[in-house]
Amino acid sequence: MTIEEMREKKREMGYSYEQIAELAGLPVGTVQKVLGGFTKSPRYATLQALQKVFLDGEPERSRLDASQAVRYPYAPERPMKDGLAEPLAEYVPEEGRGAFRLPKRQGDYTLEDYLSLPDDHRVELIDGVIYDMASPTLIHQAIGDRLQTRFNSYISHKKGACMAFTAPVDVQLDCDDKTIVQPDVLIVCDYAKFRERRVYGAPDLVVEILSPSTMRRDRSLKLTKYKRAGVREYWLIDPDYKKVYVYDFEKSESYKIYEFTDTVPVGIYGGDCVINFAQIYEEIRILYDMT
Repeated sequence: MTIEEMREKKREMGYSYEQIAELAGLPVGTVQKVLGGFTKSPRYATLQALQKVFLDGEPERSRLDASQAVRYPYAPERPMKDGLAEPLAEYVPEEGRGAFRLPKRQGDYTLEDYLSLPDDHRVELIDGVIYDMASPTLIHQAIGDRLQTRFNSYISHKKGACMAFTAPVDVQLDCDDKTIVQPDVLIVCDYAKFRERRVYGAPDLVVEILSPSTMRRDRSLKLTKYKRAGVREYWLIDPDYKKVYVYDFEKSESYKIYEFTDTVPVGIYGGDCVINFAQIYEEIRILYDMT
């Protein structure tokens, strides 16, 4: 089995590096270096140990998930040292509570699986992979609420045919049964996209507010998904560094960076609508002072 095939198996099975290391009897650092391509000539014994994990993975994964079931109703997204995170490994029964199970591999989940999950667990489904979503911080929520209020105030003033929402709102982004996302803030101008309690297709504008556990997904995977689906404008807000990254997909492949001291124009409205981030920051400064 090649290193590339092992990486693919890791993705399919939803394994974390820690799980692979435990099953293979190897240090986590060794597993990360080999599967990450940093070790050009891995030892034969190391490759054999890794290969055995992926060839015999199903029984071992069941054993690991069973041990996790005591604490979690599902295998949660685990932040890594660099702020990245792994997707959900698999939903499993929790001892003493209602048991449920999704026995599929990552990449095979569908809208039906997504809708079968308990309502009190927020997740996203992207290309058949289920990702856990941590609860937003107070700063995260305050920024999202204020953006929605300002967007809707502008729309109401102009008597426009759009609506702004904050999460959780299900967006069936690709109009298929493999992807359901929940943007932090979104604007939809085509009411025909409102179907069965969700948005069917691409919103006009999407805002994601970064957190350590979602940063990589928001900046890479979801960025690509939103662009390909037809989202016209995409904002990434970094509360820690007080920056706003604006992608105007209709006009440019690059992005503009704004500070929390700036006024940011909304591209889908030709810059007629502007968001004063200095004002937003003053409104929520007390939350920053408390951290």
